[in-house]
Amino acid sequence: MIIDGERVSVAHRRSLEVINPATETVLGLLPVADESDLDRALEAAARGFQLWRKSSAQERARVLQQAAELMLERQDELAWIATLEEGKTLAEARAEVMMNVGLFNFYAGECQRLYGRALVRPHGQRSIVSKVPVGPVAAFSAWNFPLGNPGRKLGAPIAAGCSVIMKAAEEAPASALGVLQCLLDAGLPGSVAQAVFGIPDEVSRHCIASPVIRKISFTGSTSVGKHLVRLAAEDMKTTTMELGGHGPVIVCDDVDINAVLDVMVPHKFRNAGQVCVASTRFIVQDGIYDEFIAEFTLRTRAIRVGNGLESGVQMGPMANGRGPENIDLLIKDAIAQGATLHCGGHPITGAGFFYAPTVLSGTPITARILNEEPFGPVALINRFESDQQAIDEANRLPYGLAAYVWVNDSRRQRSIANEIEAGMVGVNTINIAGADSPFCGVKWSGHGAENGPEGLDACLITRSIHEA
Repeated sequence: MIIDGERVSVAHRRSLEVINPATETVLGLLPVADESDLDRALEAAARGFQLWRKSSAQERARVLQQAAELMLERQDELAWIATLEEGKTLAEARAEVMMNVGLFNFYAGECQRLYGRALVRPHGQRSIVSKVPVGPVAAFSAWNFPLGNPGRKLGAPIAAGCSVIMKAAEEAPASALGVLQCLLDAGLPGSVAQAVFGIPDEVSRHCIASPVIRKISFTGSTSVGKHLVRLAAEDMKTTTMELGGHGPVIVCDDVDINAVLDVMVPHKFRNAGQVCVASTRFIVQDGIYDEFIAEFTLRTRAIRVGNGLESGVQMGPMANGRGPENIDLLIKDAIAQGATLHCGGHPITGAGFFYAPTVLSGTPITARILNEEPFGPVALINRFESDQQAIDEANRLPYGLAAYVWVNDSRRQRSIANEIEAGMVGVNTINIAGADSPFCGVKWSGHGAENGPEGLDACLITRSIHEA
């Protein structure tokens, strides 16, 4: 852990094993924070906020820019650590580093644009509206993007002038610590950002119950997000929730099938499908349905699965032992209810948490996998006839994070995209996230935003001051 600028080892504490998901070997032991550790982190965060809220925009920008430069210099090391801990390919891990570099540089500029406004008032009264940092933030990040998620949790609060206590994923702790260390090496005061690990419910309850914490930021499952919102409501703390998804992909019959598959098959199986904005439910128009399934299956069978550190590997293992077990249960349930299995559908034997890339078609909507986020390497392909039928299926679930539409007709592009209930919609593209663009969901996929000016604004509160 890192508390008040000090690296905290296991020593007398409880510990957790960190496992390499490709080999199932133990990478190391991780200290489990006890109450005294958390109290120390809270005390540091309180001090850090009083210090950092008074820092200039130029000082915050300098730290973020220098941290971005350090991450760029350490790209290979950070990517190697992330692949060891989480399993994704080195190419994907390097892309995460670059995501953080872009985000930190964006926030370095954005924190200098925290404008308020002056109001027009009669009789010489002066009224201004200003934005100020919300206060110390408790940030909880998921394991599937072991570098990118910590970058989002740290970047916006630091740009806004807040302090942070980050509890990153216990599956990938060294990745998160590497991101924080870049900020500390760039000159961030040690009291401003802390990193703790432990039993998730113990850490979240203790931190959220503290009057020090004024905002909660969480990336993870919908069920845990609902639990944290309930805890935060006890003290009226603000929340940003980036929760689960079940991404629909509407594919219309006027597209070039091969062009769509060139993009969507790699997108489906990146990070072994463990992506909240993953394409999962392929809703394909009747006229191209059979051809789409056949070509999708051919490409899926050709995916090279293995250790993400090895050259040429296209998909690594799932991040922990729960993954293959959970996805196998969902797939077996779908097949029992009438879905057709085209390829995959089984764990890969040997060391590591590997699951074969899987394609199912004709899955009934009663199957669990069409109603629960599968979060694994499985593509579900069903047919549609009318555009309204496709839209209704896309909106059927309570999730609304990311959705994708492939259609060439411009009128259909607008009508379908406008009716989909999702925070992010890609029309003939998968590029729905960027440093300058809000990353957000609706319904059970959460509220608030990360990235963009909106992500920074989520770490601020608005005040008005009126002077006679």
